[in-house]
Amino acid sequence: MALNAKAFGLACGALWGIMMVLMTWASIFTGGYASGFLNGIAGIYPGYSITWLGSIIGLVYGFVDGLVGGYVFAWLYNWIEAR
Repeated sequence: MALNAKAFGLACGALWGIMMVLMTWASIFTGGYASGFLNGIAGIYPGYSITWLGSIIGLVYGFVDGLVGGYVFAWLYNWIEAR
């Protein structure tokens, strides 16, 4: 069964973007929950930080990262399945 690469990419992008916002807010509200993971993400996504503005930046980076990663995954899955 083939995957729709565009739909899968959009779903992954939306999920990862929303999770970046939620993890950032959780870290802000709790004073450090998941901050180790998010500090690692800050090293990958330039401009991201554990702040309110950082959550919006993380949303954008997360959406683009999830979109590309999900699309490539679905494309590879379909390519391997066809063989």
